[in-house]
Amino acid sequence: MKFTLSWLRTHLDTDASVQTIADTLNAIGLEVESIDNRGAAFAAFRVGHIVSAEQHPNADRLRACQVDAGQGLLSVVCGAPNARAGLKVVFAPPGAVIPGSGITLKIGEIRGVKSEGMMLSAREMGLGDDHAGIVELPADAPVGAAYADWAGMNDPVFDISITPNRGDALSVHGVARDLAAAGLGTLRAWAAAPVAGQGASAIAWKIDFPSACPWILGRTVRGLRNGPSPAWLADRLTSIGLRPINALVDITNFFTIDLGRPLHVFDVDKIAGTLLTLRPGNGEILAALNGKTYVADPEDCVIADAAGAQSFAGVMGGQATGSDETTTSVFIECALFDPVRVSLTGRRHQIISDARQRFERGIDPALLPAALDAATAMVIELCGGTASEVAQAGGQPAWQRQASLRFARLAELGGADIAPDDAVAGLARLGFSVTARDATHVQVAVPSWRNDIAQTPWLDPAAGLQADRLIPPEDCAAIEAEADLVEEVLRLRGLDAIVPVSLPRLASVPPATATPRQSRTALARRLLAGRGLAECVTFSFLDSVTAARFGAAPEALRLLNPIAADLDQLRPTPLATLAAAAARNHARGFPDSLLFEIGPGFIAEPEATQTAIAAGLRAGRTPRHWQGGGAAFSLFDAKSDAQAVLAALGVALDGISVTADAPAHYHPGRSGVLRQGPKLVLARFGELHPSLLAALDLPGPVAGFEIMLDAIADPKRRRRGPPDLPPFQPLRRDFAFVLAQSVPAEAVLRAARGAERTLIAGVTLFDRYQGEHVGADEVSIAIEVTLQPRAATLTDAEIEAACDKIVAAVGKATGARLRG
Repeated sequence: MKFTLSWLRTHLDTDASVQTIADTLNAIGLEVESIDNRGAAFAAFRVGHIVSAEQHPNADRLRACQVDAGQGLLSVVCGAPNARAGLKVVFAPPGAVIPGSGITLKIGEIRGVKSEGMMLSAREMGLGDDHAGIVELPADAPVGAAYADWAGMNDPVFDISITPNRGDALSVHGVARDLAAAGLGTLRAWAAAPVAGQGASAIAWKIDFPSACPWILGRTVRGLRNGPSPAWLADRLTSIGLRPINALVDITNFFTIDLGRPLHVFDVDKIAGTLLTLRPGNGEILAALNGKTYVADPEDCVIADAAGAQSFAGVMGGQATGSDETTTSVFIECALFDPVRVSLTGRRHQIISDARQRFERGIDPALLPAALDAATAMVIELCGGTASEVAQAGGQPAWQRQASLRFARLAELGGADIAPDDAVAGLARLGFSVTARDATHVQVAVPSWRNDIAQTPWLDPAAGLQADRLIPPEDCAAIEAEADLVEEVLRLRGLDAIVPVSLPRLASVPPATATPRQSRTALARRLLAGRGLAECVTFSFLDSVTAARFGAAPEALRLLNPIAADLDQLRPTPLATLAAAAARNHARGFPDSLLFEIGPGFIAEPEATQTAIAAGLRAGRTPRHWQGGGAAFSLFDAKSDAQAVLAALGVALDGISVTADAPAHYHPGRSGVLRQGPKLVLARFGELHPSLLAALDLPGPVAGFEIMLDAIADPKRRRRGPPDLPPFQPLRRDFAFVLAQSVPAEAVLRAARGAERTLIAGVTLFDRYQGEHVGADEVSIAIEVTLQPRAATLTDAEIEAACDKIVAAVGKATGARLRG
């Protein structure tokens, strides 16, 4: 939003300096982006008078002039063809900077003649492209006067940033109102004198799109003469960057900036018929005033005559009915358009205009009759003519509304100690009229131009103030209205006066953003991906038949409204949907599927419960290479995956036992359960049951695992110290035990670990033999035991004693004997 200081003073009586005005604007929330003083570049220039102009003795195209600039005669060499005696010119003395070239003038000699300044052309002054000669000033221009002051260029231009909710500040009058309310001068009252109409308007209105335009006015002015605007109007528009076009168009632009009231004029003689209709577009092509063509969509509101669309309502007019120097009768449009529809039309067609900017932020709905009278009066004043009566369609919408403010909220929301009388006085200066008040509340009527102040819905204007009823917390609209009033009071006091409050100091080390369980899930995801498995994200439901194969399909987990007939059951485990994915891959010619998913599984006993499961599946064969490969995946691949995840999550594998009671969807002889203690199940692994693979049409074997993430306890926090590295070398001993085939190898490993806990650092299984050298129902299990001395190097006797304890412990626990 741009305006000049002189324009502002037509609405505001103030003698405040430019800097004071800028500081006040910033303080009340109308941020000043720039202040441009056009006269600053011409500060050194003076009005000069050419006393004499003689031919240069040494150059045919130069003249030696004597110039009076108020401080005696100066010698100036000039090459302009219009340099002549008696001419008033713009004179630049030595030391001045020429705007058009950036050159700093110095005293010098040109072909032997002294030159003590320069007489300027329009291009050299940066005021245009004319360089045919020097600028000729009127004969009454005062010699020696500062050119910027004489030309009225010492008029600073303010450019302020307006937030989207402040449509009322997109006018010079609105800015003046805010400054006056902040105590910077007095707002000049504005009122338009009624213009009496003579006869009916030549054009009438019809609204076929009431949601886009509830109210529209217009009147015809006949017998006028259009032409260039007077100097004061052209200069006012030029000062803020608008190009003067003709008097009629310039008048509409003037009121757009001055009052924030966009207008449009139609050339009556170019309108087809006598009726203008507001209706949706129907695909017609509109040639707009910006020289571009657009296709009017049904979502656009257009103003159409008998020939078709002639204007995008509230956005831009059309060329076909625009006014020019031949116009003798105009129809002035003054309307109220829907902000949202105007905004969408502008965005859809990428049209940016001053009218759109104001309509989409909301204009004063009560200003239409006065604005039409003011525009009519100026048209008659500048162009002559006779005005008709006002033609209108629709009616003024009910904009009247109330808002309420509790004085305590000024401190609670704004942190400001403001007296109730001061708060009420500030609101009154902004145009809010008090309708009721008591010691704790004030109720005000919102002025028509403040579209940003919300309605207080629970307050009945006819019933007066309900002082004993606080705003209910769930009533968002009422809270918004009160917050709007708090903001108005605070900004008039000055946004810079709000006491800053520091945020609470945070810890030097920020807390973890993820919970231990979230971190554990992420770690499991990275580890499984690092082991070559591809992550899947599948549905958490599947068909009930498949769900039953992987556990159960209870009615409690049945979906009442499934998205598909084959997705009617919550899955018991992600392994079920992974197996279905592997089957689809195989059907499409990709037999090797290495997949995992971390997601929910559901059980119905004792009640419907969701648990987090990390499931994985290996189908197909290992890659073939020159050292071997090409083997099918087995239960040991799945067990290795499960143990790797458990170890990474802080589970001590030495305390894990393996049992053979895996669920029915695993192969009964090729599966197992990893337990911590007798009851807590941490994981299940194994090859999937052949009947299950046959039902899925998936060739086997397929190895899978399920890790119950919710069953894993959070790791205990331990003080980290240096690693425990004993200074003595470990030693290893191998043992081969013969035992019954029915005894699990896990029992041997567990017994060996417990034989000498302070000395044994590790026990591993490295061989299993079954054949002619052992009994028919026996197997040979070979283990390696690592002994780690800590206090001193072990003697032979100590080693033998430890080995005897291992043999005795294994024999007692499993009935095994050393193999001879």
